[in-house]
Amino acid sequence: QVQLVESGGGLVQAGGSLRLSCAASKSISSAIVMGWYRQAPGKQRDLVARLTRGGTTNYADSVKGRFTISGDNAKNTVYLQMNSLKAEDTGVYYCNVFGNWGLGMSDYWGQGTQVTVSS
Repeated sequence: QVQLVESGGGLVQAGGSLRLSCAASKSISSAIVMGWYRQAPGKQRDLVARLTRGGTTNYADSVKGRFTISGDNAKNTVYLQMNSLKAEDTGVYYCNVFGNWGLGMSDYWGQGTQVTVSS
């Protein structure tokens, strides 16, 4: 089992930046895909960004050019750099990893970190 702990959320003014971190209890080099999802109040959880083992990145159209996902294998941490934040970026951000850590292909989620962007 993999534990994920997100941090870095908070309150920021529109136009500002935040960097979210997701620390994994096991090696992220075993992950096939790592991603960040966002759940706004009253809405479903949607993909924001993802990073594959091969280094391919995908972003939601709404964050392209503003957000960057990256991983640090040495620290077992996944990051989401968020720039030029907008009010509509507000929500709870969840880290997700999918891969095999000895129990077959499995999917793990963090507890979420709140991001609030004031306009």
